[in-house]
Amino acid sequence: MSHASSPPLDSLDPARCLGDDAVVESRHPAVVMLGESLRAGSDTDAELAERAFTWVRDEVGHSYDVGDPRVTLRASEVLEHRVGLCYAKAHLLAAVLRSQGVPAALAYQRLAHGESHVLHGLVAVHLEGAWHRQDPRGNKQGVDAQFSLGEERLAFAVDPAAGEVDYPTLHVTPAPVVVEVLQSTDDILALYDAGLPTHV
Repeated sequence: MSHASSPPLDSLDPARCLGDDAVVESRHPAVVMLGESLRAGSDTDAELAERAFTWVRDEVGHSYDVGDPRVTLRASEVLEHRVGLCYAKAHLLAAVLRSQGVPAALAYQRLAHGESHVLHGLVAVHLEGAWHRQDPRGNKQGVDAQFSLGEERLAFAVDPAAGEVDYPTLHVTPAPVVVEVLQSTDDILALYDAGLPTHV
């Protein structure tokens, strides 16, 4: 797990990260309803962001962790089925935050995966004047991601010696390669063999 300081992230206007698109559906009624319920118990945007992060991390199963082959991509699908890969969970978290006026972007890491590498999806939330990356993939043995506006508490630490990369670019919309790969399958678990994205 990572407790390191965040790498320098590219500057991105937070105002650009409040909108709705076909995947990060911040205006979808079910997403808005979840956002409003989380907002109701929050006194600040930071508290809302932490509650939203915890909800997505803990209430939506990671497809591989729970052995669920269903394909989810759009925020509303992830919310309906309560399952998804890291990318899908990031789409839901970003949508929930945006629905409540909290700027949220998407970010990525390149991690070692067997003999190759795999792209890992994160969320960056803009609070207290800066971007802070969060990892809602879901915890398990050896993985302990936590919400943090200080030192990062991501699921995985990047090892440059292994060809791993913290991509500094923040994205308003999902990386096209992620959308293409998820749309190309009807069995998420099969992507382990067919191949997940390896870079942005």
